[in-house]
Amino acid sequence: MDVLESLVGLQRELERRLNEQAATPEEARRANTKLREEMRQRNNYFPSLEEEASSLLKAIGQTEGPLSTHQITDIASHLGFTLHNVSDLPHSTRSVTDLKNKRIYLTQSSRSEFSTRSVLLQAFGHQVLGHQTPKDYAEFLRQRVSTNYFAAALMMPEKATVDFLQRAKEAREIAVEDIRDAFAVSYETAAHRFTNLATEHLGIPVHFQKVHESGIIHKAYENDGVNFPQDHIGAIEGQSVCRYWTSREVFNVPDQFSAFNQYTDTIAGTFWCTARTERSTSGRFSLSIGVPYVHVKWFRGRDTTERSTSTCPDPSCCRRPPHDLQQEWAGQAWPSARAQTHLLAAMPQGAFPGVDETEVYAFLHHHAQIK
Repeated sequence: MDVLESLVGLQRELERRLNEQAATPEEARRANTKLREEMRQRNNYFPSLEEEASSLLKAIGQTEGPLSTHQITDIASHLGFTLHNVSDLPHSTRSVTDLKNKRIYLTQSSRSEFSTRSVLLQAFGHQVLGHQTPKDYAEFLRQRVSTNYFAAALMMPEKATVDFLQRAKEAREIAVEDIRDAFAVSYETAAHRFTNLATEHLGIPVHFQKVHESGIIHKAYENDGVNFPQDHIGAIEGQSVCRYWTSREVFNVPDQFSAFNQYTDTIAGTFWCTARTERSTSGRFSLSIGVPYVHVKWFRGRDTTERSTSTCPDPSCCRRPPHDLQQEWAGQAWPSARAQTHLLAAMPQGAFPGVDETEVYAFLHHHAQIK
């Protein structure tokens, strides 16, 4: 009997460990929620990452202006790496770092969705920040966020960016597109960087969203009290945002070249938001930055006459069909929903989720033979 009980105990422990190792979507959402809470508590500002980026820029003599290709090459040399553009980069990767031979491989494809500069700076970040192979998804996510932050701090150095923003605040002309243009980065990168510095240096609480044209939130951050939709564990990503928020309304605007600005009255207060749309292989996304009404005086676009009201999460706001449509079609429609397989499947296994390690190792072995 003792032997049987021991075997049953071992079996249960084995099942427990296997369950722990299977990174489910819920585990990923929990890790993301925990990390976002830490970011909120810090106002999305991480001094240690700013210092690392500043030290590296000083080492190559970079003081102001956008980071040039030549300066990025200088960073690689300073860190002891050589850069290699290849046409056969493993399809599941954005870059591959050969730690043995001190090489960083990047794709030559012009169709890459990722800025080569940003991807390369993130690869530098893993080395400068001393990252080790992640033990779980939470650590993988934390490393990804840290390297993204580090890369942004290299492209938009703290001092230069804060000086730029303070001048814009004094002129009451803060605009994300101006940050984008001044530092030659994407709108999304500029928006993320603004959230790093807005509260710490300008005293402005803020929120950010990246929303798919279907209404699903892909990325979000807030420290201004805006009422993002959440699931039972507090996760925001994957939730559907209110139809009347700026991040949804922008898809209906004919002028897709200019920023769309709107005031929205919500149950958490009135917010002003500015948004743009961008297209990718996954469809169109909106990128929006918002602030409480009291802080809109510092922003360009505050004179907008666009205004909406949102009572979400009240279902009568935008979840239920209008009464006339409900009366006509209730019980007469049977839609077939697309299977959201990502909600059912486990997260990709391995130390680096989504990466085919066999393919990566074979790639490195092949290129190591090429001198």
